[in-house]
Amino acid sequence: MAKDAPETYLTFDDVLLLPGYSKVLPADVDLATQLTRKIRLNCPLLSAPMDTVTEA
Repeated sequence: MAKDAPETYLTFDDVLLLPGYSKVLPADVDLATQLTRKIRLNCPLLSAPMDTVTEA
């Protein structure tokens, strides 16, 4: 019988992401969002999943 839920649950405080080397320069990254065929937003549409950035 398959389980419906995992036995271990993690939150943002349980996970640590370490920065690493990247060949991509920050100036070369495009965060623009194509909202419609004629409307382009030059900023990301979604905010970061951080409690200090996105209040829920």
